[in-house]
Amino acid sequence: MEKTECHKKLMEVGTQLFSERGLKGVSIRELSLAAGTSISMISYHFGSKEGLYQAVLQQQFACFKEIHEIRQRVTDPVEMVKSYLLWTFGRHRNNPYLLRFYTSELTNPTAFFEPLVMPVIDEVIVTMAGAIEEGIRQKKFREDVDPTNAALALAGMVNYFFLSSLATRNLISHSPEKDEMLVQQYLDIFTRGIGASSG
Repeated sequence: MEKTECHKKLMEVGTQLFSERGLKGVSIRELSLAAGTSISMISYHFGSKEGLYQAVLQQQFACFKEIHEIRQRVTDPVEMVKSYLLWTFGRHRNNPYLLRFYTSELTNPTAFFEPLVMPVIDEVIVTMAGAIEEGIRQKKFREDVDPTNAALALAGMVNYFFLSSLATRNLISHSPEKDEMLVQQYLDIFTRGIGASSG
């Protein structure tokens, strides 16, 4: 197996196994066997099992950087909320293992939580709180709403849709074809909850 192919295979295997059992639940031997390579290749490419986990986390959470592009592109606060919802649906659809790492690191953090996970989540919340604050200034959102709490509520609402998909599959469609409709419904629920009264 070529070095680049070996690196790719270790990342694929690491992503799957770590997402299922976490960092401590997977041995370096299991990783090498699943990748069809030697333990020394893990050391060569990543330094250690922890190095592989770190690389997997970085790959998984890289998509969070897209919030900057959205913020630069979208200026209207209500449109920013809609763009965030669309982006979050897409993020979960395109990164099927992300939610497992997200919840695992939030509930049982590793040494990589503070340097890798917390900053990207913090940045998304701060960005969305800024958009909501701008909406308050423009009188599109209520003045008595705390922007950070609203941003956390928004994140919780859309992330829980994916987190609860197994438990709610008989209650609501989780088909990607319904995403546009769901985004509009979530936008209505959210903005009507914080929307400024027009009279």
